[in-house]
Amino acid sequence: MPSNTCHPNAPHVKLKAPDWYISSLMLDRALDAILRRVKKLDREHDIPYLAGYSQDGKTIYIDRHLPKSFSFRGRTIDVDRFLILHEEVEKTLIDQLGLHYLHAHQIATRAEEAAVHAQNVTWKAYDRFMQKYVKAVGDERLSKVPADLDLKPYRDYHDYDLLRQMEQHLEHTPGLAAAKKKELKSYANAFREELRVQHRHELHSDDASVRRKPAVKKSAAKKAKTSKTAKRKVAAKRVK
Repeated sequence: MPSNTCHPNAPHVKLKAPDWYISSLMLDRALDAILRRVKKLDREHDIPYLAGYSQDGKTIYIDRHLPKSFSFRGRTIDVDRFLILHEEVEKTLIDQLGLHYLHAHQIATRAEEAAVHAQNVTWKAYDRFMQKYVKAVGDERLSKVPADLDLKPYRDYHDYDLLRQMEQHLEHTPGLAAAKKKELKSYANAFREELRVQHRHELHSDDASVRRKPAVKKSAAKKAKTSKTAKRKVAAKRVK
């Protein structure tokens, strides 16, 4: 368990307000409870988007290049606890409730933000620090990815280029399980098929649009011709 919990061994002190009130101290205690349940924290790998989790949820990964703390208004702020909270909440919502990654990510981010504010740290300062270390497509530091990293977030986010880069790297990783290679290739094939269907749909839509345009012009021309004929008939009647 991370050592930076607010009271790892001390007994709970009764709050002055009811326990169910929104409270920074109560949130900090809830975060401590989550941290105590983390089976393994790994900081030895390169993790896209800074943090992630293993497929079985027993390991939380934090990118090896991300510093464990940053300075804010003269204070040292430990960041692992916030990232662990995010990943644990997100993984639980996906596995236990079957939420889509993007939905689970939104809820987890709100929880992370609340925990940051509970430490009297602004989200802007915290996020600015994090963004300096985010690894995305083409980052040469993305070279040591764990074999059991859960790829669902990257798949659901439709980050095809990142998955392809990870696949190319993992192909050269000694001892990598064949199942992981198969999973990556399966995702890549699914993305390619999705892009192919989308491209075909766009072409179909363009063709349909082209086919409709002459009909609109013809209809407009027909209306104009009808209008001219009517005007001529009215003029002829007036002459008579």
